[in-house]
Amino acid sequence: MKTLKYILASALCVLVYTACSGNTKTAAEGAEQPAVGQQPLPVDVASKAIVVFFSHAGDNYSVGNIKVGNTKIVADYISELTGADQFEIVIDKYDGMAYKPLCDLAKAEQENGELPEFKGAIDNIDQYETVFVGGPVWWGTYPQVMFTFFNRYDLNGKTIIPFTTHEGSGLGRCVDDVKKAYPKANVTGAFSIYGHDVRDGKASVEKWLNGLGYGK
Repeated sequence: MKTLKYILASALCVLVYTACSGNTKTAAEGAEQPAVGQQPLPVDVASKAIVVFFSHAGDNYSVGNIKVGNTKIVADYISELTGADQFEIVIDKYDGMAYKPLCDLAKAEQENGELPEFKGAIDNIDQYETVFVGGPVWWGTYPQVMFTFFNRYDLNGKTIIPFTTHEGSGLGRCVDDVKKAYPKANVTGAFSIYGHDVRDGKASVEKWLNGLGYGK
């Protein structure tokens, strides 16, 4: 009986600590995804591009306490390989938080439909025709601060390329949520990669970008 209680308690802990990443898929299902159910729609690789992303440094699931967030590393690969500009969505309220309290806060923000404020602004979003949109998967989709960005900037008519870092949830609902935010955009070529793989994952990112037409 004690053994059964211990097993159940351990299982509950695992669920709590992986929920923030929306970790509901097996390792195989959550593998890198260069596209979403179809071949990527055309991307004008000669157009001016920007990488818009949120990345969380500090205490992270699977990789521990990191100085550079997983999504930031992928964003840097994209900029290096494509020449795209960058805009990092920065929010102070998450700084220094341990993983579990951050998960709880992220869940509350999503349930309440909160739109946390972030620092900075993009001077002229109209100059960009292609926008890479990236972030971790928290509770099945992008963190709520990404939706603050979606509400503030109109990307309709542009090509949007979503990407995520995760620990089992792949793209989650991110692509669908981007399409809902921008119904008149060309949302295509989505990509996901495990957070614990990003530090050795430049080749995977390059392969994905080559599939979109970059580097050819």
